[in-house]
Amino acid sequence: MVSEETKKLLDVYHKGLQLYREHKFEEAIKYFRKALEIKPDDGPSKLYVERCEMLAKNPPPPNWDGVFTMTTK
Repeated sequence: MVSEETKKLLDVYHKGLQLYREHKFEEAIKYFRKALEIKPDDGPSKLYVERCEMLAKNPPPPNWDGVFTMTTK
């Protein structure tokens, strides 16, 4: 059985992911940070905050499919 906390985390995370895919990076960051308030060590939310911050500063082209390509190590 999934706990209520996990359900809330997943709901918030999925909303952030939806906004990320819509290129609404600033809004998505808010949801990923809410997810981190629920579970501070959530790796995927931490990763998406970083990606959203970078993409907000350097927006992808309008036809971007959401795939993130690493350009540095």
